[in-house]
Amino acid sequence: MRPTPGSSVREAGAARPARTLRHLVAGQWRTGDGDELVDLSPARPREIVAVGRLAQDHDLDRAVVAARDAFPRWAATPPHARGRILDRAAEVIEAHAGPWGEELAWEEGKTRAEGIGEVRRAADIFRYYAGEASRPVGEVFASPRPGEQIHVIHRPVGTVAVVTPFNFPIAIPAWKIAPALAYGNTVVWKPATLVPLLALRLAEALVEAGLPDGVVSLLIGGGSLGGRLVEHPGVDAVTFTGSTSVGRGLIAACGRLARPVQTEMGGKNAAVVLADADLELAVQEVLAGAFRATGQKCTATSRLIVQEPVADEFLAQLTERAAALRVGDPLDDATQMGPVVSLQARDEIQHAVDAAAARTGVDVLTGGQHYDDERMGGAFVPPTVLELAGDDPVWREELFGPVLAVRRAKDSREALRLANDSDFGLSAAVFTDDLRAVTAAVEQMDVGVLHINSETAGADPHVPFGGARQSAYGPKEQGRAAREFFTHTTTVYLRGSGGPLL
Repeated sequence: MRPTPGSSVREAGAARPARTLRHLVAGQWRTGDGDELVDLSPARPREIVAVGRLAQDHDLDRAVVAARDAFPRWAATPPHARGRILDRAAEVIEAHAGPWGEELAWEEGKTRAEGIGEVRRAADIFRYYAGEASRPVGEVFASPRPGEQIHVIHRPVGTVAVVTPFNFPIAIPAWKIAPALAYGNTVVWKPATLVPLLALRLAEALVEAGLPDGVVSLLIGGGSLGGRLVEHPGVDAVTFTGSTSVGRGLIAACGRLARPVQTEMGGKNAAVVLADADLELAVQEVLAGAFRATGQKCTATSRLIVQEPVADEFLAQLTERAAALRVGDPLDDATQMGPVVSLQARDEIQHAVDAAAARTGVDVLTGGQHYDDERMGGAFVPPTVLELAGDDPVWREELFGPVLAVRRAKDSREALRLANDSDFGLSAAVFTDDLRAVTAAVEQMDVGVLHINSETAGADPHVPFGGARQSAYGPKEQGRAAREFFTHTTTVYLRGSGGPLL
């Protein structure tokens, strides 16, 4: 494929100095003594972003002990005092949005603008949960007996294991750690080893904000360390975002241990474009949903159903604009789409696309080929649109990259049926001005998040987020819904010893 104008990849000679990775264990910064970890730029895989050593089991044990020791004091800290620390953390994060967002782009592959936006979103999340101190902390119910009240109060669950993925290296940890802390829990956190630098930055913000020692520990380690964290006897609950296969394993492990678990897993999210849709709006939103963040969002648009009367026109516009996206160095402000997170991810996605293109009934509308220019050494995958004549593995399997599978539908009923045709149920979008179609979508779409006339991707801190079916297990995240996981309730029957006064 010929390079898109302006899509050059910065030469390695312009590389910045590599950062040094550290763990935060029991309030102390530690360099670790496990195997070496080398964090590479996906755009320039010979360029080192950060280097350090992995945490080991003795670090894990120390972190959990510290979290359990810190829990009674943190839980007893008045909510407003906890909120002030979270608010200060938000200020620190916001103040570093520029440089940390640039590091995020360098490390994970988002564009610089997307990286800065994600850091600011993390600050917004901490601000929201700082405000939890001023919201109701329980409920009062009427009693059927005179002189009595029934109070339901929320208590923190204890020490929470937090396991987070690569694709939102500061925002997803924020939406787990901020509510955990707001409700009085302590945290032991293992981020993805592909993105350790932004994890370090968030931990630094919490320390600078004055978080007491042991309340949050950061352990940079591999999947085996994450498994031991989840099953550690000192952990009271587990929250995880990542692949469906790993999530199912954690669910099984926590089931054996009778340990509360919250998982956000895979998605194969569908956008439906009906015949009466505003096509310009729909093209814009589907393009953003499929290719923003290089398709590496759990809510990314990876399936598209277009009603037959507008399919040709819509797909012509979509593929033209997808092919014109400027793909290249995420630190170049002209870039519209960066690389996927690693060479391994690139190769797995490309293999799936190559296999699909070789099958009968699959038409490559744009993309689908390896880059043969200066981008070939990086983890770049071209924006790819595949039209399917019928069912196909790329319709079912999550590729987690900039690949959109398309099918046509003769009417709105078939379109909604195809949208529901998945084991996953995270998000969906429907483009239409027909009230009957909107009503049908709301009633029939089995998803956790439904967009009408906007892209499938997106989450706001103040409303519940999570999926249905194989996309999630346990209580929803964000908003007040997070309280259902990070607290348990005590129902108090309150009655004076002398009985009613009247």
